[in-house]
Amino acid sequence: MDIGVFIPIGNNGWLISEAAPQYMPSFELNKQIVQKAEIYGLEFALSMIKLRGFGGKTEFWDYNLESFTLMASLAAVTERIKLFASTAVLTLPPAIVARMATTIDNVAPGRFGVNIVSGWQMAEYDQMGIWPGNDYFGYRYDYSSEYVHVMKELWSKGECTFDGKHFHMNDCKMMPMPANKIEIVAAGQSPRGMEFAAEYADYNFVMGAGINTPTAHKEGNVRLVEASAKTGRDVGAYVLFMVIADETDELAKAKWEKYRAGADVDALAWMADQGSKDASADSSSTAKHINLPEGAVNFNMGTIVGSYASVARMLDEAASVPGTKGIMLTFDDFLIGLDQFGQRIQPLMASRNVTSIAAE
Repeated sequence: MDIGVFIPIGNNGWLISEAAPQYMPSFELNKQIVQKAEIYGLEFALSMIKLRGFGGKTEFWDYNLESFTLMASLAAVTERIKLFASTAVLTLPPAIVARMATTIDNVAPGRFGVNIVSGWQMAEYDQMGIWPGNDYFGYRYDYSSEYVHVMKELWSKGECTFDGKHFHMNDCKMMPMPANKIEIVAAGQSPRGMEFAAEYADYNFVMGAGINTPTAHKEGNVRLVEASAKTGRDVGAYVLFMVIADETDELAKAKWEKYRAGADVDALAWMADQGSKDASADSSSTAKHINLPEGAVNFNMGTIVGSYASVARMLDEAASVPGTKGIMLTFDDFLIGLDQFGQRIQPLMASRNVTSIAAE
């Protein structure tokens, strides 16, 4: 089973709390994180693209680096780990992203992929005058489908002529073509999002839920497997969890309770308001999921809280759910968390065949 790290390209990572570690994003921080992940044998690292934060007292995600330029920089200082950058499809033409991905594949051969972000937060795009209107919520996966079609044609043929509803390519050329396959990641949770992933992606993120409920993503896996069966493709489920670990269950739970008590209510209110803009969203969509109580203080994911042995056991349980091909982790403190995972948790996991190397 693959393990990856969802690197903190935005300030404060994924804890929307005044009591959580407060830090700014930087190349140096993310370099240290990804190099540690590589030392500990993690298979991949992914950075999101976020263009407007949630404000509040913590200014949550008001400070963000850009995904492709960060991952290109990390490609040059790593050797084995796979790197995924995210494209917000409303911001960059697919032919440009296809060329950017090809360039990074040249830097890190066979180690680069693209995460497709169709967009759920209107304010990110409206602030730049590029929001198509709220009707976009209803056709964003059709838009993304054409987007990925164009990229895949350029990668496989070096040219694309296409007359779609959203994109029109007139003998578009792109040389050189990538020497390796550029894998596609998606994160659709709604039925239409799952259909998109089943048709175009190699992996789709399935959201964990709740506190210490490591198999709660089972229903999402089932929906992904069913959607993939219709397309005849094998699309792997990557499950998203935050890990908060310590020597004992009691110490780890005390940290979690402290984070919850310090919740940044203003930032959470902004997030909830943005999630409510999509009137067409069903109960499984990202827009609805972020407003669940468990999806608040730790943004949009399940949480594993406990001793090193308890965390290892629960991650093995998560891996045992049929269809799970990987887990992407976040931590309350990434540098400490990765050392805890690599040295204390991973060696206890039955689902991992990696020999941890102590950090120097």
